[in-house]
Amino acid sequence: MKVTQRQKIVKYMLKFGSITSWEAYENLGITQFAARVKELKQEGYGFRTRWEKRKNKEGKTVRFKRFYFSNRC
Repeated sequence: MKVTQRQKIVKYMLKFGSITSWEAYENLGITQFAARVKELKQEGYGFRTRWEKRKNKEGKTVRFKRFYFSNRC
């Protein structure tokens, strides 16, 4: 049985507590992270987010959201 991208995200979040779109791409190979989050919300998962800042490889400050579960059905 094939593991879906949504299942990979849930498993990752249960193991590490949170996820970003970059972590989803780098660690899970998921390029359409926002679409998977939307689908998980439709399945009843709740999320809270926190903005984070980091410098990219060019030294520019970039912002991105880190996703945490707020509830699970």
